[in-house]
Amino acid sequence: MPVTAARVVKAVQRVSSAPAFARIAPHVVPALDRAVHRLTRGKVLLSAQLLPGVLLTVRGAKSGLPRRTPLACMPEGDGWLLIGSNFGRTGHPAWTANLLAHPDAEVSWKGEDIPVRAQLLAGEERAAAWKALLAFWPPYATYQARVEREIRIFRIVRR
Repeated sequence: MPVTAARVVKAVQRVSSAPAFARIAPHVVPALDRAVHRLTRGKVLLSAQLLPGVLLTVRGAKSGLPRRTPLACMPEGDGWLLIGSNFGRTGHPAWTANLLAHPDAEVSWKGEDIPVRAQLLAGEERAAAWKALLAFWPPYATYQARVEREIRIFRIVRR
């Protein structure tokens, strides 16, 4: 059977839904992404070979220091949806607390640094975004099923 892009995506979705992946990925994927991003001068994110991705820079909620985090995203008009899935781990990822404290941030998108403002989605707006995200990357449903917390979804738009 020939290997097609669709088969590769399905295989990656299965792997990314595995509990072992949730334990390992948060330690490995961001470090690799930051290194590749730095080496390519912002033009490539490793994880973006499967999903679109941004490098989010936001001030730390407690420290106030800039924190850079590579994230998968879903492009949406002139902005993006960011999902705080944390690979289906129990706690919210730190970057979500940082955005709640400091919604003005910056993303690197395809080599361009863009000032953005983040909004945590709730209610019907969140429900519509969740539906779109599940169509975009089905493993998010597995991540949500593993945790009791509601996974945070942010809409980020250019300032």
